Amino acid sequence: MPQWTVDDIAWDKFDPKKVDPEMVRIAKAACMVEHHSGDYGAYLCSVFPDDAEFSAAAAAWAQEEIRHGQALRRYAELADPSFNFDEAFERFVANHKIDTTAKESVRGSRCGELVARCVVEVGTSAHYSALRDSATEPVFREICQRIAGDEFRHYKLFYTYMKRYQKAERINLLARAKVAAGRLFESADDELAYAYHCGSGESLPYDRRRAIKSYAARTLPLYRYGHVELGFGMTLKAVGIKPQGLAGKVLTRLAWAAFRGYARYLERGLAHA
Repeated sequence: MPQWTVDDIAWDKFDPKKVDPEMVRIAKAACMVEHHSGDYGAYLCSVFPDDAEFSAAAAAWAQEEIRHGQALRRYAELADPSFNFDEAFERFVANHKIDTTAKESVRGSRCGELVARCVVEVGTSAHYSALRDSATEPVFREICQRIAGDEFRHYKLFYTYMKRYQKAERINLLARAKVAAGRLFESADDELAYAYHCGSGESLPYDRRRAIKSYAARTLPLYRYGHVELGFGMTLKAVGIKPQGLAGKVLTRLAWAAFRGYARYLERGLAHA
């Protein structure tokens, strides 16, 4: 896999006048989630113990994700010297533990696990692309650009292995669609929202529902059609639906309409909070 290091980023171009406090809070949340990828890598290796090739790829993937966290952490500490990463991260992982010794995928099959990973990776690529296109601070834009590229490449990695396991396990389109939909709308997945809460230094007790809406209200409005088209289109591809086919185009347009409607609803709620 192509490599870049934290030192490759043009830190000397950091412009404190263009720092957006909200983007800094988002960076704090993201750096914790990315740092946590070491445990996700261990989980994948545990689920695929007899596939040495995939396990090696998963371990390399985890290291790249951790590097994303290191870059975002450095940016957050540069933009906000008061940010105590170690304290925030300890609080975060205490309530977001990953079963690193799991023997079976929580998605019901190995193919399902890889479909879910495809959804996450392309969704994350779209997320960082949206942040990049909305930010004005040059260093943060560069970091988001680099991460977005890595995440799309990670999608292709997991997609390759997903196709292999789909043939072996014969997981049909409907089953894959169910996994993808579940991962897209997984109500229990408040990882980023909780990380956002931990990174913000809020003294109020964690309110899961409020935190999810608060985080989404600050990030979803940043997405443009191209970001959603990419993320949803590649999700359809993992399911087995051609994004450029008639069904794919119609589903993508419907997804965009629903996405924008929900983003506007959240924006109105935030404005009246």
